[in-house]
Amino acid sequence: MDARDIAAAAAPSATPAAAVLVWAPLLLLAAGLALLIAALVATLRMRRVVERQRVSADAQRRESDRNQQAILRLLDELSSLADGDLTVQATVTEDITGAIADSINYAVDALRGLVTTINGSAIQLESATRQTQALSQHLARASGAQSKQIASATESAASMAGSVEEVSGNAERAADVARHSVEVAHKGGDAVRRTIDGMNTIRETIQETSKRIKRLGESSQEIGNIVELINDIAEQTNILALNASIQSSMAGEAGRGFAVVADEVQRLAERAANSTKQIEVLVRTIQTDTNEAVVSMERSTTDVVGGALLAENAGAALEEIEQVSNQIASLVQNISGSARQQTHAAQNIARNMQALKEISAQTAESTNATSTAIAKLAELSAGLRKSAAGFRLPASPDERLVSSSAVRRVEDATLNTAKVRQISALGGS
Repeated sequence: MDARDIAAAAAPSATPAAAVLVWAPLLLLAAGLALLIAALVATLRMRRVVERQRVSADAQRRESDRNQQAILRLLDELSSLADGDLTVQATVTEDITGAIADSINYAVDALRGLVTTINGSAIQLESATRQTQALSQHLARASGAQSKQIASATESAASMAGSVEEVSGNAERAADVARHSVEVAHKGGDAVRRTIDGMNTIRETIQETSKRIKRLGESSQEIGNIVELINDIAEQTNILALNASIQSSMAGEAGRGFAVVADEVQRLAERAANSTKQIEVLVRTIQTDTNEAVVSMERSTTDVVGGALLAENAGAALEEIEQVSNQIASLVQNISGSARQQTHAAQNIARNMQALKEISAQTAESTNATSTAIAKLAELSAGLRKSAAGFRLPASPDERLVSSSAVRRVEDATLNTAKVRQISALGGS
């Protein structure tokens, strides 16, 4: 509080001007003392602060020197780490760098393990990429050969589809011919059956005619017998007429009329004898012709029977031909259906082979792309090994074990590659 504040505080309670004149010097003195005390207190406080700052600055300088020495020592120990030396080990102290050194040692240990793993993985990766690249190249060659084979098979399938389609057309035409053959054989069978019926009718007619001719021959024989009887009667009549003529001549005039009758009877008997001779000749001719006709009819009957038998055999053969033609038509129809199915199957095979050809081409392209990617991966693996080769690692037993394991894996990968090539070669042959 300064004099003006005191004066301001005392202003409300001040008496008139006389009181002000009495208290004014006191107030000024009090204000001066207060200012002096405040200045002393501030000076003491400042000295304490300065002293503390000086002590703190000395301590900080000493701490800074120690920290600087620890940092320089740590930097000196880790100077080879920048060159990739992972064998360094930072000294862990109670200084400010102790925790840093411990963390750096932990990080270096982790980095050492990581680099060791990277080295082993790089070796395995390089071996695997070599193996995969060789296998990919072999697959690319095999895919190329397979594509050529598939292309050839596709052409063969297309040609086979055309051939099967042509066979199907021929089978359908053969089916039409077989059906026509069945119709012709059926018509031939009907014609033969009608022929057999006609020949049976002819045989029956000939047999009936032969019977009638035989009866005619028998009647002719009876006529011949009657003619012989008439001839005998005519001869007897002639003899009787001759006797009557002799008797009439012996009787003289009385037997003259009887002689005329006897002459007429004799002439009539001679005419009857001549007629019977002519009838006998005709009857013999008729009998001869009848016998010949009977023989001819018997021969005709035999021929008709033989022809009917041949016609029956021909009908049976035509029936067999019709049955065989039906079987052939059925078989040809089945062949035609199978040929159509084979045509569809061959067309499907051709389409599938074309799709397989496209897939094989895509596979070849993918294999080539894979081979290119693997080649790039091999380059990256080589770069990784080259990058990891800049680090120096301690030759610990575990790391030697890792290296030997990596070598064994490389050898196994080489053997597997050889086996794969042998299997691929066997598959290709």
